[in-house]
Amino acid sequence: MGLNHMTLDNSLRWSSDEIMTIAASRTLQNGQTCFVGIGIPSTAAILAKSTTAPDLILLYESGTFDTNPRNLPLSIGDGELAESALMVVSMPEIFNYWLQSSRVDLGFLGAAQIDKFANLNTTFVGNTYESPTVRLPGAGGASEIAAECAQTTVIVKQNLRTFVDKIDFITSVGFGDGSNYRKENGLRGKGVTKVITDIGILEPDSQSCELILTHLHPHTTLDQAVENTGWELKVAENLKFVPAPTEDELQRVRALVATSDKN
Repeated sequence: MGLNHMTLDNSLRWSSDEIMTIAASRTLQNGQTCFVGIGIPSTAAILAKSTTAPDLILLYESGTFDTNPRNLPLSIGDGELAESALMVVSMPEIFNYWLQSSRVDLGFLGAAQIDKFANLNTTFVGNTYESPTVRLPGAGGASEIAAECAQTTVIVKQNLRTFVDKIDFITSVGFGDGSNYRKENGLRGKGVTKVITDIGILEPDSQSCELILTHLHPHTTLDQAVENTGWELKVAENLKFVPAPTEDELQRVRALVATSDKN
């Protein structure tokens, strides 16, 4: 899902999108192979590649491998991705050879709805599948990424419309109905290991796999997190704060977003 549009809180030096982007970039490790999407995932990956993870390998659904874009791509079909890639392969090869054979370390996903077990909905909201209130884009490659990537990071804004007790449709499986679901259903990846929001970071409990709030962003509060979650939110005993963005991180993110605005 595209998450490029930023709303700046005038009381802060950064926007909600900027703090999510920077938090996501910090999770990426040098040498990892990362399945990237458009919007914040691209910004985070390019930021990491230009700073702490120069050997990060970026894959896009369109078939570009080891991509090194100078500007933010507008879509997975953006010519910038093919021009800067080590190679371009077919979409089936990306999914069959790289993803389904467990060669991808991390994938980024977004969602219209997420539940406490990190199941994601990008299919429809309200009423029925046949006659929804809102028809969403669907899975794309998200269901395969959620199933087969070694681990998955979800980037989504935290509010009662998105963080719901029961999602209307499971497009991409997180942990199903609990801790043994992935193993019982043959899903090879670890599943969602982080959910990065504009309020903080949630991670699955090691036993139940229910999402737990482990970090708050600077200038956010526990009350905000609780009030914007549609289930009874559990909180880590050692709740931490995400380090504030550095000037260098902010300047790099803003420069990248500016390249998108010029396109």
